Amino acid sequence: MLQNQTPGYFNMDTLNIAEDFYSVQGEGHTTGVPAYFIRLKACNLMCGGADGSLMKDGKATWWCDTEYVWRKGLEKPFQYLEDKWRDENILDWVKEGRVNLIWTGGEPTIPKNQRAIAAFLQWFYDKHGIPRNDFKIYNEIETNGTIYIEDNLFEKLSQINCSVKLENSGMEKERRIRPEALERIMSHKNYWFKFVISKEDCLKEIERDFIKPFNIPAKGVLMMPGLDKQENYHERTKFCMEMGKKYGYTALTRLHVSAWDQTTGV
Repeated sequence: MLQNQTPGYFNMDTLNIAEDFYSVQGEGHTTGVPAYFIRLKACNLMCGGADGSLMKDGKATWWCDTEYVWRKGLEKPFQYLEDKWRDENILDWVKEGRVNLIWTGGEPTIPKNQRAIAAFLQWFYDKHGIPRNDFKIYNEIETNGTIYIEDNLFEKLSQINCSVKLENSGMEKERRIRPEALERIMSHKNYWFKFVISKEDCLKEIERDFIKPFNIPAKGVLMMPGLDKQENYHERTKFCMEMGKKYGYTALTRLHVSAWDQTTGV
């Protein structure tokens, strides 16, 4: 088996995967693109509180809808993902960039996860004779923007989707806003900031705490409604669209909720 020999990577040859599945990207800049999701175990935040405790206590307006998934995980050999792509008949599409790879969590930038992703990609490129500067394989990472992304992973990413957390997550400000991590993301050639909004005050907070202090370009700001089920999908999407008109930022929704409601892994 080919193993990663990069110093500091300890010959890594596994990924701690909570779930992985073939679907369509349901949110953000690449909404609608066929995508293979790799959800890695663990997160450094707990939006909405464990089991939604902060939301139930009125200290948050939403709860992480994948908590029960990313809490678990199994170490899977690198070959596991290639075998899954072959079974789905998408291996060539992955290599051509026709199917995006979405590295998500939990939090995929937790140091162990970062190093495992970078080691996997190096293993995959070496095995298939893909040049390191070949960006046909499209790697998106979905991060909360609180952990600095190391060089070995940073240079392999095609797109960074930074979903910073607001007060509505119930998380303390000093845990949610880490300038060095955000500035690192903004040094990438293709980054997007996704903000989950629940009320108009969220927009004021976004501008006060993120857009103005970090000089985030308006065109790089994406808004999504705080929703995780179909019953309020249209009302929350309409609210987000109205905020987009009023404040001049891109308004999107969570397309996968419209299609599959609260079902995960599809």
